[in-house]
Amino acid sequence: MELLKDTYYPPVYYKNLAGQLKKVYPALDENAFYKQATAGLKKLELKERIVRAAEVCRAYLPSDYKKATQVLYEYAETLETESFSCIFMPEFVARYGQNDYVFSMRALKYFTQFSSSELAIRVFLQNDFTRTLKIMREWSEDDNYHVRRLASEGTRPRLPWATRVPALFDNPNHAAPILRRLKADTEKYVQKSVANHLNDISKDHPEWVLNLVGKWGQKNKNTAWIIKHAVRGLIKKGDATALSLFGVDNNAKISLTNFRIARKQLTLGEYLPFSFNLQSAKKEKLVIDYKIYFVKKSGECKPKVFKIKETELTPGNKLEINKKHLFKDFTTRKHYAGMHALEIIINGKKVARKQFSLMI
Repeated sequence: MELLKDTYYPPVYYKNLAGQLKKVYPALDENAFYKQATAGLKKLELKERIVRAAEVCRAYLPSDYKKATQVLYEYAETLETESFSCIFMPEFVARYGQNDYVFSMRALKYFTQFSSSELAIRVFLQNDFTRTLKIMREWSEDDNYHVRRLASEGTRPRLPWATRVPALFDNPNHAAPILRRLKADTEKYVQKSVANHLNDISKDHPEWVLNLVGKWGQKNKNTAWIIKHAVRGLIKKGDATALSLFGVDNNAKISLTNFRIARKQLTLGEYLPFSFNLQSAKKEKLVIDYKIYFVKKSGECKPKVFKIKETELTPGNKLEINKKHLFKDFTTRKHYAGMHALEIIINGKKVARKQFSLMI
């Protein structure tokens, strides 16, 4: 499987970038740009390769920051689609534009349309929180959905890869006006950001999130989608208030029978099939998940919840569930040999559990 750094920032990327920049800035030393950009590239991780692109632009574009940024404006205008490979432009602004705040904020607003300025804006939030937050609140009302999304994504408390901004982490009220303005946004790109933002907050301030979205209501389909995905973490934990938002009873009387796992021992690369039946004495909405306790390198077990389905069960009917889980190493998960466990979770509560052994 190809790594992201090799997908978006391989050596040929820098060669193409040099050629494209030279078209809008003829004075560029194309060969020197490429040579410096790719020096020791194999050892650099993704973030370092992004920084490298910004650094060589600083070295070979005009020495004046505004003039160099203008070259990047002209380069951006030649692009036909947005791409993660363009994130070096906001990085350039964050690294070299701190002394020209107004110009740099305009640049981030422009460049976010071609990738995202979410990581770069964090530097400005750290250095001038109040002023930057005020501008981002204004961005939440912008006509361009990329800019609106930046207002939400850039203020996420747990934004991946980003430097943490303590004020956002400690007090979600700072970004609340942004979230309220975007709660019914028509663009899915924005909706996902708002939902992820709220999900971030729910890990540290669950009551705050539930109180906020509880006031929003779900009559608007866009708001309903955001709420459902915003509280997904709380639902996986079986939070009664989060479940009740969707008419799900945390104390539903559900009968689980015929719980079976196909094997008590399996090898990495194989599936673990499992099945069970559900019945209820009355009509119930069900959120059906399963939890696997993975053995870690330390020998301890760490659980992870996986979704099966959401459905409605009527009296007298039996719901048959057949599922299988693939045990395979991913970049985000490495497996270790040992005794694992599988739990069935209904409406946030554990109702059955079986153990099995994984061989590596």
